[in-house]
Amino acid sequence: MIEWPPFLIFFLGAALVAVTRGPVRTVIALAVPIFSGVLMWQAGEGNHWPVSLMGLELELYRSDALSRIFGLVFHIAAALAVLFALHVKDTLQQVAGLAYSGAALGAVFAGDLLSLFLFWEAMALSSVALVWAGRSERAYRAGFRYLVVQVVSGLFLLAGALLHYQSTGSLQFDYLGLNSLAGALLLLAFGIKCAFPMLHSWLIDAYPESTPTGTVFLSAFTTKVALYALVRGYPGTEILVYVGAAMTCFPIFYAVIENDLRRVLAYSLINQVGFMVVGVGIGTELALNGAVSHAFNDIIFKGLLFMSMGAVLQMTGRIDGSRLGGLYKTMPKTTVLCIIGAASISAFPLFSGFVSKSMVMSAALMEGYHGVWLMLLFASAGVFHHAGIKIPYFAFFAHDSGLRAQDPPGNMLMAMTIAAALCLAIGIYPATLYALLPFDTGYWPYDATHVLAQTQLLFFSALAFVWLNLKKLYPPELPSVNLDADWLYRGLGRRALTGTLAQLWRWDAALRAKAMAGFAWLRHYLATHVPSGALAGNRLSGSMVIWVAVILAGYLVLSFLP
Repeated sequence: MIEWPPFLIFFLGAALVAVTRGPVRTVIALAVPIFSGVLMWQAGEGNHWPVSLMGLELELYRSDALSRIFGLVFHIAAALAVLFALHVKDTLQQVAGLAYSGAALGAVFAGDLLSLFLFWEAMALSSVALVWAGRSERAYRAGFRYLVVQVVSGLFLLAGALLHYQSTGSLQFDYLGLNSLAGALLLLAFGIKCAFPMLHSWLIDAYPESTPTGTVFLSAFTTKVALYALVRGYPGTEILVYVGAAMTCFPIFYAVIENDLRRVLAYSLINQVGFMVVGVGIGTELALNGAVSHAFNDIIFKGLLFMSMGAVLQMTGRIDGSRLGGLYKTMPKTTVLCIIGAASISAFPLFSGFVSKSMVMSAALMEGYHGVWLMLLFASAGVFHHAGIKIPYFAFFAHDSGLRAQDPPGNMLMAMTIAAALCLAIGIYPATLYALLPFDTGYWPYDATHVLAQTQLLFFSALAFVWLNLKKLYPPELPSVNLDADWLYRGLGRRALTGTLAQLWRWDAALRAKAMAGFAWLRHYLATHVPSGALAGNRLSGSMVIWVAVILAGYLVLSFLP
């Protein structure tokens, strides 16, 4: 029996969606993630699709406990995103969404670095189409910058893979470590797509420019594929502890002052990935379980929040907090579903975020990373401020904006409802999720210490928000442009490069002018200082004699060179 790899089913589905219309296209789009998910789960673990290529043994479909849990949640995310986008009659988005999902699945089931590279680049090409689907000048420009960054990440991946093969004779994708140049290049490739600090601006730049449905696809796959690669290749790499801690903290300050609510969620996405990166860096079984389970939960509750904001954008045409408010009156279902997503990302007890984030924080304490634990505690309070409170408050409650939009179409509400139900089910009964994790640690989140500590943290965070808001100290929602790390290359770097190139061109022009003046003088000298004699009867013959002498002299010089 041939085991069909998930990426092949998705690619075939994307091709069929491209050439069909109407109800047939709808059925195909919905059936692809369900059919692929069932086949993936029945296939079990093992190397199901070995391929020999030019003497290299490739593993296009390697399944184990780690790849299976990512494969499962990627199928769930793809199904929810397809359902959410079902009303969209845009072939580009529907085809790109399925192709992007398939490429992401191919990446997590790739057993070698060359296969990983191929799917890595396929993700870049398919996902940029979702950015360009925004069909605005900002979307086209952001998409081009996004594509450049993704391709650069792929080049680092390819260079690292080739060096790794040269030094080890193998392309197997397992533990890599940082003990070689290949390992460093591969970590940089993964770090770019994981949105490490100073390498994160592509995410903030591009995701908010996509369509309301395209952003849901984008939020699910790229950073989580990179996180999977870190779990596979760099568990226990201590530098990731501090990189992840920085990721959890710095986006908070941007998210609090950001007016575009989808951009707030983009910063929040980096914040949540930071918790996962910390877990990878700690590297214990509990920490890795926490990283993987939080990635699983984040895909669902972050998808729910992006869906709710996408619904607001579609129904009102606005997404700025300064121009929204009062929508709970006419969009009550969307409001409730958004609050469930906000409670989940804030790690309220009985919601999904609580049962995974606490694993990473517990592992940090157990391994003696007390300073990092304090940073994670601060980040937990911060995410409650900008995602748990700010998103629903300014979108639905802050003030009456006068908008009277209705709840979105039924397919969008159904996708959000399923995501919300999963957030509650995982939070109430986490044992199902824990059974899928790579390690059995016997962890249970609902002890008195965890519940009381998290409840107190959330209570005082809410109290701080209310006090700051009443005292007019909370940053107001204002139309603005916030400078981020991309200013270094889009602003300062661009001006520095332009100035440097202009100076180089000036130097080039000056050197050319001096060279031409020298040649003109030499020509004039040779033309006027002709020798006397029978062969120098006129200027033409005299000049010819001089040039022949110069050529002969040059030939003699060259003949003496070794």
